Amino acid sequence: MAMRYLPHTDAEIQNMLDTIGVGSIDELFSGIPQNCRLQRDLNLPAAKSEAEAMALLRTLAAKNACSDQWDTFLGGGAYNHFSPAVVDHLVSRSEFYTAYTPYQPEISQGTLQAIFEFQTMICQLTGMDVANASMYDGASACAEAVLLAVRTGRKRHRILLSGALNPQYRQTVATYCQYLDVELVQVPVAAGHTDLKALESMVDDSVAAVVAGYPNYFGQIEDLAAIAKVTAAAGARLIAAVAEPLALALFKSPGELGADVVVGEGQSFGIPLSYGGPGIGFFAVKNRDMRALPGRLVGETVDLDGKRGFVLTLATREQHIRREKATSNICSNQGMCTLMVGIYLALHGKQGLRKLAQVNYAKAAYAKSQIAALDGFEIAFAGEHFNEFVVLCPEPVAALKTRLEQEQILAGIALGRDFPELPNGLLVCVTEQNSREQIDRLVNALAGGQA
Repeated sequence: MAMRYLPHTDAEIQNMLDTIGVGSIDELFSGIPQNCRLQRDLNLPAAKSEAEAMALLRTLAAKNACSDQWDTFLGGGAYNHFSPAVVDHLVSRSEFYTAYTPYQPEISQGTLQAIFEFQTMICQLTGMDVANASMYDGASACAEAVLLAVRTGRKRHRILLSGALNPQYRQTVATYCQYLDVELVQVPVAAGHTDLKALESMVDDSVAAVVAGYPNYFGQIEDLAAIAKVTAAAGARLIAAVAEPLALALFKSPGELGADVVVGEGQSFGIPLSYGGPGIGFFAVKNRDMRALPGRLVGETVDLDGKRGFVLTLATREQHIRREKATSNICSNQGMCTLMVGIYLALHGKQGLRKLAQVNYAKAAYAKSQIAALDGFEIAFAGEHFNEFVVLCPEPVAALKTRLEQEQILAGIALGRDFPELPNGLLVCVTEQNSREQIDRLVNALAGGQA
């Protein structure tokens, strides 16, 4: 029987539009910017056989600049780290692949333990007391942290966002808060860091939280202790946003430096780049904010026989408590990604993770010194950084990037769009995946020579 996969007739659609008081489909989508809307029909080819479709997809895939074929120095929130084969092997086991949705009461002990271990390791990395079972990604975790600060801030409504915070995080926070009684204010940047003097003049008893990157978007290590002191003096919370958590294996944790909430992106720990997703957010707080955490917590206990077990301890979601009391509508933790992060961290251990961080730090320092020695190039900011740094280029960054792409080198991220004050700024990232030869090729290509 022929089937029509058209769920609604024109009359039904019009009836729905009339019901909600919208005149047309165009009016319904009016909230979507025009430049984001397709202004023509989809350009789809005629139907193909499976073999033809596979050949076409292979051809399209070959057009991508993959990190295993190109020299990539891209960072900015997604990092090209090596993931041991055992990570994929273990998460591919059927008991994990077929596990039931992990927020239901009948959740398995194995899944509960995996989440518990993830929470524990996130607490150890961040220096915090409690971590939840993960979030979608670092940006949404940051936005949820802002909501937590507003909920617990006793009528405080201002949020101070560092100008050196990842711009995608800032945009996500703005999206979450656009219909709330929350005022977002940007703190100026001085020499690649949050301007402490400006921050002191902006913090008062109306501020619920200060949000700063650690490392920040320029790769710089913020003086988080100083920011925490200023923030705490006004009774506000300090939210540290960590886009590259590998740095926490080398530098003091945000918790040690006075952060009240630590959020971030865990993609560095065993999650492939995969064209930008999926990521995995983490969210950790001090004990005082445990009950305000979004998502869910897994706790450790013993059964009647004294055997160790794990239980879903707190869940502030609408399925478990009254909808108006729910602190988050996030539908599920990133179960599979959480498990990958847990395996990755357990595999490396404290010492292994620290050695990996040291390799990242050393390679970035070498690249930075070599680029700084080139005529016309300048390192934008002094001070400590991890595996990213900003280069001021003597030519337009767009032209430079195009020139290096001819050598199959992805040189970094142009900063001019998000930071107009850095029109020729290039954010360069070096990880353990970049060999000495790759770094030298980058330096030679920047200098105008053959890579």
